[in-house]
Amino acid sequence: MKTIAVVIASLIAFSGIGHAADIPAPVKEIMEATKSNWADNNSDWTDIFDASRLDHLYSRDFVARYQAAAQFPAVDDDGISPFDYDVIVNGQDACPLEDLTMAAAPVVDGVAEVTVRFRKSACSDAPDAKDYTTVRFLVVEEGGKPVIDDIVTENIETQARDSLKTTMALIAKGQ
Repeated sequence: MKTIAVVIASLIAFSGIGHAADIPAPVKEIMEATKSNWADNNSDWTDIFDASRLDHLYSRDFVARYQAAAQFPAVDDDGISPFDYDVIVNGQDACPLEDLTMAAAPVVDGVAEVTVRFRKSACSDAPDAKDYTTVRFLVVEEGGKPVIDDIVTENIETQARDSLKTTMALIAKGQ
């Protein structure tokens, strides 16, 4: 009987019920850095994949894929990033992010989806300047804390969802 109670307690903790308030925590940290990166404050660029963030904000699988992809750096100033664009705004250019919202969905099969919406081109005169960008963070629990397992962006032209983990796997294969 004691074993059943332990199993039930473990399932409740893993399902995120015990940590529901913490689910958006890693996403908030990434979005604060991203918002700061695109702000008009001339601050230093914050790498959302630096070693300290990889260590505590992302899942082991995500980190392994990132490290494999990092063996093939894109052309950039530091020569270490596998990306030549900002993976959150899904581009190389953006304005200060506006109207940012964040909502966490309930945990399903051990994964919570945190949906972030913002306007990245509000300062532009382009016809789509007022459009919203949607980014979905898939959050899982590892070591008793929530971590980001994938970042999924929506491709406006194709209406497809692009998984960053899939992109990193392709980069690691040299594609």
